[in-house]
Amino acid sequence: MKKLFIEILHELKEHSPFTLAAALAGVLIMAFLLIQKHLIPYAITFFYILHPLHIFFSAIVSSAVFYSYKKNISLAIIFSILIAVIIGSISDVIFPYFGSLFFNIPISFHLPAIENPLLIFISAFLGSLIGVTARKTKFPHFIHVLISVFASLLYIFAYSTNFSIVTVFLIFIITSISVIIPCCLSDIVLPILFGRRKK
Repeated sequence: MKKLFIEILHELKEHSPFTLAAALAGVLIMAFLLIQKHLIPYAITFFYILHPLHIFFSAIVSSAVFYSYKKNISLAIIFSILIAVIIGSISDVIFPYFGSLFFNIPISFHLPAIENPLLIFISAFLGSLIGVTARKTKFPHFIHVLISVFASLLYIFAYSTNFSIVTVFLIFIITSISVIIPCCLSDIVLPILFGRRKK
């Protein structure tokens, strides 16, 4: 158990600069884009582009990390597809939705994994194939977190109608929680927990 904890901390430490840099870059870019209010009507379109991309990059990292601990391609692919879709949905939809409700920001619920499952699962499958082949994690993790910031913010701006300075500040808080915790779980913690070899 102690060795497992040390391994997880090591991976988090290795990936944390990429996590923080991507989250900060994403929030700054989105803050700039939101000033351009004419872009908000396109939030739904952009969300349905970026959410599958988020799933794709998430699957790359989770399959690569899983495979580095357990050399089983089939298991790595199945695991990363499930983790990418579940955690990606939590990050981009579930957290932003309930976070918005918590702060009394009106919002409607839409889950791409149900509305367009073929696109979502194909994105996860392709990402997992690349992950077990390329076995690169740091740059895909950076892209994963960056896209996740955009997807989480875009979900709120796509399906909510009440915006003010206070609301935007609260949305950034919601997004930070929605991105960092699930992304680190799917990319690092869960692949190590399930992929680590038992003695």
